[in-house]
Amino acid sequence: MKFIELTVHTTTEASEIIADIMWNYTNYGVTVCDVNDIVALQRDSTVFWDYMDDNLTEARSDVLVKCFVATDIAEQTLPQIMRDVFEARERSEGTVEFGTLEDTKREIEGDDWIDVWKKHFRPIPLGKIVVVPEWIAYEKKEGEEVVLLDSNMAFGTGEHETTSMCVELMQDYLKEGDTVIDVGCGSGILGISAVKLGANLAYLTDIDYVAVESARHNCELNGVAEHTVVAHSNLLENAEIKGDVMLANITAEVLRFLAPSIPKNLKQGGVLILSGIIESRLSLVKEAYAAVGMTVVRERKKGEWYALVLKGEEV
Repeated sequence: MKFIELTVHTTTEASEIIADIMWNYTNYGVTVCDVNDIVALQRDSTVFWDYMDDNLTEARSDVLVKCFVATDIAEQTLPQIMRDVFEARERSEGTVEFGTLEDTKREIEGDDWIDVWKKHFRPIPLGKIVVVPEWIAYEKKEGEEVVLLDSNMAFGTGEHETTSMCVELMQDYLKEGDTVIDVGCGSGILGISAVKLGANLAYLTDIDYVAVESARHNCELNGVAEHTVVAHSNLLENAEIKGDVMLANITAEVLRFLAPSIPKNLKQGGVLILSGIIESRLSLVKEAYAAVGMTVVRERKKGEWYALVLKGEEV
């Protein structure tokens, strides 16, 4: 099978935003090549290197974000990706520097690169949860709950700050036997983590059919399918389910759109955890939820991203 490799030149702070955009258009892999990550590890006294190039002594601003798109849809898909990238730059003007956004393309023969891409992933500890790529042999430690993710789909691995904040915050509010709702479930990592942490039911929904299939597969892989429902739907349309904990790791624009429908699906005294918010959109999201009676009780930041914990008005 042939692919087109799209490479976009950007900055460290914008790299994850661009990677997220690319994941909306491909199931075949996204990579971020940032020398700043290597420099940070070089300066970490707890990490031992057998060898490091002497040229890697200073951080650089040019970060390469790459994605792979099947050639039969590349002509249509690549312009859409770049359109979304430039729109993200416009929305983030004054808060996030995007760099040159120079892009290059080349044709890749075969899928040998997938094995190379897989080598970048390692187990990711997120409190009691450890997210483990299914192709890695991992020995579970006492007190840990392992969430396995399939190698073929990557709609959220726990590596991204927005996902990791959701998993970590959920552990502070989830109680044994709770019902959890995950809007925009992607790989299913949040719902699966919820069941592993003691939830009786996780209701997962996504508008992307491929994401829904990925989530269902990962639920089976983790042995939690009997405690999960994965729905192919736009947000929570027509869903009567009510959650003790509700999670939404989506873009700020979608979170604002979702605000009016939240109360009907959140139990009295329930907790809402929102993530995927950049600073320039933070106040807009807060205002949208304040308008429907939700109060921010906790705010957290990782990298360039924010997560919020909200509760409704007590009756």
